Amino acid sequence: MEALGSTFTTTLAAYRIPHRRRADFLGRAPLPQATKPFFVESGGRCSSRSNRLRADVRMDAAVGGEEEETRQAKEMAAARRRWESLIREQKVKVLTPREAGYAIQLSNKALLDVRPSTEHEKAWVRGSTWVPIFDIDKGSDVGALSRKITNFAMGGWWSGNPMLAYDKDFVNKVEEKFPKDTDIVVVCQKGLRSLAACEQLYNAGFRNLFWVQGGLEASEEEDFPREGPQPFKLAGIGGVSEFLGWTDQQRVMASKEGWSYRLIFTGRLLGLIVLADALFLGAQKLGPLVQELRSH
Repeated sequence: MEALGSTFTTTLAAYRIPHRRRADFLGRAPLPQATKPFFVESGGRCSSRSNRLRADVRMDAAVGGEEEETRQAKEMAAARRRWESLIREQKVKVLTPREAGYAIQLSNKALLDVRPSTEHEKAWVRGSTWVPIFDIDKGSDVGALSRKITNFAMGGWWSGNPMLAYDKDFVNKVEEKFPKDTDIVVVCQKGLRSLAACEQLYNAGFRNLFWVQGGLEASEEEDFPREGPQPFKLAGIGGVSEFLGWTDQQRVMASKEGWSYRLIFTGRLLGLIVLADALFLGAQKLGPLVQELRSH
């Protein structure tokens, strides 16, 4: 689970996920491709020894990247088979968001929210218990910083998805909150992390588990009593795409809210264009001024 956990991020698709690049499905930045090596010229030509050395390095990097993706694919395939078995054998019961809302209100089932803090702080179900299975990676070592930079450069700036880390104490924290015979409805934003959480809890001895298919993003506002500044559907978005209103969730919201909602993001886009023009013109005027000052 730790190996699988290191690849998850804030943005994940629903349980039945269409085929796509494995790195996107796992919620991490895609592995960087091997870069073209520099060639040290000697007398205007590269030595054959340097060519062979750099070719070997490039081949090793390419093979390493393929092996890493193959390993990730195998891990995810194995996880999906385990999760499908849990559902098929009814070790974990499946609920729609509306059914989950009724179950919580009418039968006093507990609702366990396993989303990371970036999603939970935007919207949460009133009366729910929050224990994230993955949360923001707070590591500060060289490896963690490298992963964060790669994640940001490969799309985190656009989607707002931070690098997440698996909480090794997740099961212990849940055990502190609930006896193992408690009826627990497990939910996340899109339905995948909550299924991973169900597997961990079932293996720890919890037997009355309910999984919310599609997560809070698939719910309507009337399904759960909400607290927080954002609708449930918008709790999983962020970054520049959210600021500009260019996410699927916001497009759906705009179709319901009308032009007043769209105008907010149109104004933001125009503001960015004006700011970019102002910076460009300022740079053009500042360049000659700096050269003039240097000449004196």
